[in-house]
Amino acid sequence: MEQTALRPKPMPGRERAQGTAPGPARRTHGGRRRRRRLTTVLSGLFVGTVLVLTGVGLGTVGAGVIGMSKLAELRHQTQEPGAGKPPAALAAPSGAPPAPPSPAPARATLGVEAVDDERPGALVVGIHVPGPGHSAGLVRGDVLLAFGSARVDSAADLARAVARARPGERVELTVRHESGGYQQLTVVPGVVT
Repeated sequence: MEQTALRPKPMPGRERAQGTAPGPARRTHGGRRRRRRLTTVLSGLFVGTVLVLTGVGLGTVGAGVIGMSKLAELRHQTQEPGAGKPPAALAAPSGAPPAPPSPAPARATLGVEAVDDERPGALVVGIHVPGPGHSAGLVRGDVLLAFGSARVDSAADLARAVARARPGERVELTVRHESGGYQQLTVVPGVVT
């Protein structure tokens, strides 16, 4: 009986030519891979170096330009046409520091997030803890119907009413709870910081 030997099929491109002696296979891709890796690493180092150097240069130039434009703006404000002397705010006695700018007026806040409800009112969807709304007893799902004497039909109405309020003054809220019950709450709007 005749036996046949099973040999693996050679990979494409690695077929042995007829009449050549079997020998160690040449590995031509190893050198290419090493060369490609070296090129990638060197390119990455070059690009990184260029980016770092460019970033430092751009940052320095940007700071100079920003500083110069602010200085030019201040000079332009002090030298208005028709004005022979500097404004009174800049004309401080010698040795005295200039007066600090006046702070912005304080705005009131309830510390709640509200959206329009399906019916008239502002639906409370979020409560800031701690906050004036949380202290007053508002919970998520409440619908605000009145803020003081102002009727609240939407979230925008609530925002306008709160903006008109003075921080620290007590205000009566009319609230409809999720259960359907109505309640009067007292809230003290806080200050936005």
